[in-house]
Amino acid sequence: MSRILLADDQALLRASLRALVNGYDGCEVVGEAADGAQAVRLAAQLRPDLVLMDVRMPVLDGIEATRRITAATDGIRVLILTTFDLDEYVYEGLLAGASGFLLKDSPPADLIKAIEVIRGGEALLTPAATRRLITEFVRGRTAPNHPTTVPDAELDGLTARELEVLVLVARGLSNTEICANLFVSMSTVKTHMSALLAKLEARDRAQLVIRAYEGGIVRAG
Repeated sequence: MSRILLADDQALLRASLRALVNGYDGCEVVGEAADGAQAVRLAAQLRPDLVLMDVRMPVLDGIEATRRITAATDGIRVLILTTFDLDEYVYEGLLAGASGFLLKDSPPADLIKAIEVIRGGEALLTPAATRRLITEFVRGRTAPNHPTTVPDAELDGLTARELEVLVLVARGLSNTEICANLFVSMSTVKTHMSALLAKLEARDRAQLVIRAYEGGIVRAG
C-alpha cells in the first residue's frame, strides 16, 4: 500500500485528489496539508511514500517544502503539481529533489500512471522534459547558492561505459534510444543506470542530468 500526502492550498482540489487516489487500489491518502510548512511537518510525522506537492502555497512554497522534505528523508518522494507545462518552478523543483512533475489539468489516468512510475523508483521525466531541463542549464538558471554536487572523486569512479550512458541521459535520450545508440540490450542499460544512480547518489534520472551538467561531463552546445 502506497501512503500519499496531499499538499495544496485549494480544498476543492485536495478533495478531488483524495477521491481519485483513494479510489485506486494500492494507494491511500494519509494526510493533507494546506501550505508548505504544514506539508513538511506532516511528512516528518506520517512518513508517506509520496507527496503530491503544489508549487504556489502560503507560508512556505512547494519548492522549499520539497527541498526540506527530500533533505530530511531519503524514502519520501515528491511529485510536483504545476499549472503550466513550462512553469519556471519545475526546474527549481527538480533541483530541490522532486522526482517529476505533472500538469494539474492532466487526465485522472495520468495521475495514476505518475504514481505508479514513481512507486516503481523511476522519475516522471520524459526525454522532452529532460531537454527542457537542459535548456534551463544553457540559460544559466541555476538555483541560487546551489553548489556543484559531483565531486571529482565520484566522476573518477565511473567506468568509461557509465560515462557514455551518463552523457546520453544528459542529452535527453530515453533508455530505448540509449540501447540503439550503444548497441546494447535494455538490461545492460538498466544495469548502467542503477550503477550511476548509486555512484552519484542521485535520486533519479532528473538528478543525473543535473549532475552531469554541474560536473562538467557535458556542456551546452
